[in-house]
Amino acid sequence: MTSVFPRVTSRSLPVAERARGAVIWDTSGTRYIDGAGGAIVVGIGHGDSEIAGVLAAQAEKLAYAHGTQFTTEPLESYARDLAALLPLDSARVYPVSGGSEAVETALKLARAYHLGRGEGSRHKVIARWSSYHGNSLGALDASGRGPLRRPYAPWLGRTRHVQAPYEYRCDLPDHPRACGAALARELDDTIRALGPENVACFIAEPVVGATLGAAVPPDDYWPAIAEVCREHGVLLIADEVMTGFGRTGSWFACEHWSLRPDILVAGKGASSGYWPLGFAACSGEVFDAVEETGFIHGFTYSHSVLGSAVGRAVLERLRSDGLIEASRVKGERLLKALRAELGEHPHVGDVRGLGLMTGIELVSDRDGKRPFGRSESITELVLAAAKAKGLLLYPSTGCADGTDGDLVMLGPPFVITEQEMDEAVEITGAAIAEVTMAA
Repeated sequence: MTSVFPRVTSRSLPVAERARGAVIWDTSGTRYIDGAGGAIVVGIGHGDSEIAGVLAAQAEKLAYAHGTQFTTEPLESYARDLAALLPLDSARVYPVSGGSEAVETALKLARAYHLGRGEGSRHKVIARWSSYHGNSLGALDASGRGPLRRPYAPWLGRTRHVQAPYEYRCDLPDHPRACGAALARELDDTIRALGPENVACFIAEPVVGATLGAAVPPDDYWPAIAEVCREHGVLLIADEVMTGFGRTGSWFACEHWSLRPDILVAGKGASSGYWPLGFAACSGEVFDAVEETGFIHGFTYSHSVLGSAVGRAVLERLRSDGLIEASRVKGERLLKALRAELGEHPHVGDVRGLGLMTGIELVSDRDGKRPFGRSESITELVLAAAKAKGLLLYPSTGCADGTDGDLVMLGPPFVITEQEMDEAVEITGAAIAEVTMAA
């Protein structure tokens, strides 16, 4: 009998015991390829003794100092090294404990920026449907994922949402031409309807992660969106919680479109799972405005000395082992292999992705792109079948219309071997075939 309140209440879970590289073993000795890097978290691989050593050494020397009382050398060094990599001008880094905290920080920072500039009417947030930004209330309100919002709908509703770029199901009249321009016009119309003087920020993932399964926008999308935000003085927040630190084959997904946001949030790969770590980083211009009036905000475990030490060690591992390039090259190989394995499958609508972040959309009718009904639990069944065969995948549901729609994602550690990738592709195909044959 456990005393744990589990993340999953509908089934019993095996007990994970150890992990190395891209593989996890449970206490029964069963081996699993970590095809999802947990929740698309682990980049540098499991069981890195040097990272563990850095954590242990720092904990012995100094484990905690409150951010209002001290700064620390690990914090200063991490922020300096990280700022040099960020697609921000004169970046300032506010470390926190994870992605949801990072998004909450960014939203409040956007508000503080406008207050600092004497534009106190700017408080509205614009985000996108089919997005995910976290599970705390502000982050959940910005999120546009129906199944997560529904239980808490009475507490939500302050954020205005626009369409996300979703090329597989795009219904714009001129698709596939000029989709980015059309979506930017929708954002422009929304800002004008709300009144530019009332809008604080627009927040979005550069590549849509869990909600749409690695949906890559058209190349004209981000330049047009950035121009709209600049025209109206609206801060652009890039949510790189899932896409940052090499996941898409570059340090940050923004770089694929030369996007320079005003604020960037990250988590997951920032520590590769070795410590709860995330951050909100802003441009020097944003910081300067907030510095004048102060930033009323904070968390007990923000500006963590342990998190900073681990985060800096992860940066070094990504650099020294060429893991950003590895993500790009292996991602191209994985996407090609999955398309070869599943491209003609009658229940696979699309296989997409960038770097080592890949999504597979499952459909009842391939020609009509008709989704399975949610009651059929296709995603859950594919995950279970893959796990029984020794592969961990990442799930998403509701992509088609907010209720129906099934996705599975692969986002393995960047150290995954070619043999492990081939095995992952084979098991994914077998799991999908097993489930859809019975559907």
